[in-house]
Amino acid sequence: MDRARRLPSRRRLLQGAALAAVPAALLPATRATARPRAVDYPLAEWVPASTSNYTAANRPSTYPVDFVIVHVTQETYADTLAIFQNSAKKVSAHYVVRSEDGHIAQCVRERNVAWHAGNWNYNTRSIGIEHEGWVDQPEYFTDAMYEQSALLTSYICDTYGIPKNRDHIIGHVEVPGSDHTDPGPYWDWPRYMDLVNSV
Repeated sequence: MDRARRLPSRRRLLQGAALAAVPAALLPATRATARPRAVDYPLAEWVPASTSNYTAANRPSTYPVDFVIVHVTQETYADTLAIFQNSAKKVSAHYVVRSEDGHIAQCVRERNVAWHAGNWNYNTRSIGIEHEGWVDQPEYFTDAMYEQSALLTSYICDTYGIPKNRDHIIGHVEVPGSDHTDPGPYWDWPRYMDLVNSV
């Protein structure tokens, strides 16, 4: 007998026999089915912000969610995601919408408080959506961006019972105490609100 080869212990044999006796229907299919969903919006890609850049919460239990705040990044899509992943930056938004094709990244779960509004009260009560581009370059505000962002905003409003009007869907510039100007003069609010309300 080859001494280098070890025989399984009695305990291992009994564990194996017990497992073999369990019907396959009772075993979980795969580990993947047990994972919680990573995104709140089904069409988004999960690109998580650093946990140093938002506040963990349990919204809407801890805070009501009654605003959507529209931002413009003043950066590229890729640079915005990198900023949110940098723990030293202390900034984040729930979503980022790419200009070219309207692709959406979710960076912070909606239950958590993203740091996007510059006003703690508004941070706690809102979902922040960043849009790739610059406030003085309207060519970044593509049809795809408007359409996909409007679908997202409509979905958020339906989820939290937020009225689909300009009192509840606001620009960063409209947050009390804000020193930001986004989404800026070229953001087409009538078009955007029509899209939000047409879905």
